[in-house]
Amino acid sequence: MPPRANAVPSDAAEATPTRRDVHLRCIAERGRMGWQRASGYNSRALVEADVSRWKHVIGDGLRSQTDGRQATEVAIAANVLNRMLDLGRPKYIRIA
Repeated sequence: MPPRANAVPSDAAEATPTRRDVHLRCIAERGRMGWQRASGYNSRALVEADVSRWKHVIGDGLRSQTDGRQATEVAIAANVLNRMLDLGRPKYIRIA
């Protein structure tokens, strides 16, 4: 989760910066979009959206009890979800 736009570093930011302080410094140096690229924030957000989609469509638990059947269940569910995503995934083209 990104820090607020009006966030200020902690009092000990110069001596012992926390992870939040490091992120704030990076935002000050590179800007918010540069921080997102440097920290991998965008890819994490995409993965979180995929997991949320998985849980919404498939459910948040496996129904099978044995390992082999669970693996098969996950493979089928992943195939179904990938097929659904391929049907609705836009194709992005950079124009500028």
